[in-house]
Amino acid sequence: MPYKKSTPDFILIFLTLGLLAIGLIMVYSASAIWADYKFDDSFFFAKRQLFFAGVGVIAMFMIMNMEYWTWRSWAKVIMIICFCLLILVLIPGIGMVRNGSRSWIGVGAFSIQPSEFMKLAMIVFLAKYLSERQKYITSFKKGLLPTLGIVFSAFGIIMLQPDLGTGTVMVGTCIIMIFISGARISHFVGLGLIGVLGFVGLVISAPYRIKRITSFLDPWSDPLGSGFQIIQSLYAIGPGGLFGLGLGESRQKFFYLPEPQTDFIFAILAEELGFIGGSVVLLLFALLLWRGIRIALGAPDLYGSFLAVGIISMVAIQVMINIGVVTGLIPVTGITLPFLSYGGSSLTLMLMAMGVLLNVSRYSRY
Repeated sequence: MPYKKSTPDFILIFLTLGLLAIGLIMVYSASAIWADYKFDDSFFFAKRQLFFAGVGVIAMFMIMNMEYWTWRSWAKVIMIICFCLLILVLIPGIGMVRNGSRSWIGVGAFSIQPSEFMKLAMIVFLAKYLSERQKYITSFKKGLLPTLGIVFSAFGIIMLQPDLGTGTVMVGTCIIMIFISGARISHFVGLGLIGVLGFVGLVISAPYRIKRITSFLDPWSDPLGSGFQIIQSLYAIGPGGLFGLGLGESRQKFFYLPEPQTDFIFAILAEELGFIGGSVVLLLFALLLWRGIRIALGAPDLYGSFLAVGIISMVAIQVMINIGVVTGLIPVTGITLPFLSYGGSSLTLMLMAMGVLLNVSRYSRY
């Protein structure tokens, strides 16, 4: 491609590594008590997170130096591989069950979550598809329907695990990409109504999802059951006050808030670092979103623009859902907080995505 190459967005690198560093500190702080009790090693989760952070950072810098249009050539192959992994994870003996979901494949002492990688694969594929067929996107039959068919095929397989949270992030990201590609508002209104009915159907079909909704509306109606996590999360955030109890001084991590190093790590952060600490983290995410939007607007071609929009939308949706859950604004969904929550697949995926975005920034005119 005849595009002029420049230096990557160093502000984006700083923001990413800054959030990663905060995440590593908070994973240790949140998990030390539980890790010492269960594994007799207070650094158990921190060491594993550090390992994946190292792998992810290396991957990020390697991908940052790979021309982003290379991914367009491999988009179909990547999608097929991810679809195969999603199917494999459903096979007993291959897929691992955790918390009622068959979402992981064991690889030695570690495990990978194919649905996490499907999110990035879908962004790469959809960016190619939309950039090549943008003139058809206003047509429901030729543009929108085939696009949504691909998206909801992946969503359907993910729901067989089931993993509503990851599926919701993927669909939300794709909807934003389709919307900015020029799809008609009238089509979205109609599909939105169908989507709401479908979501209600998914909730009604699984009793545990109904409990999550009711516990979100009134967690104290079942304080020892479905409302337990939300209540304990609020008990963590409340005492944090303006400046927090101090790093490492959380009370809720003493077996009150279940597995605080994962989806509810922001609650522990708010408890220890207070409103100021939580606001700093949210500010870093806001700045990261700003840099991503600038990169998307300045990308030299449609593919690069769609790629950047997809990546930054994925991060933004996950942050909004996670913070909403932790603060009791929306039902529990099981979504990690990017760069902060414990989880190898999620962390590696996010850092790889940042590598792609950083390469787009090397050609972006902003």
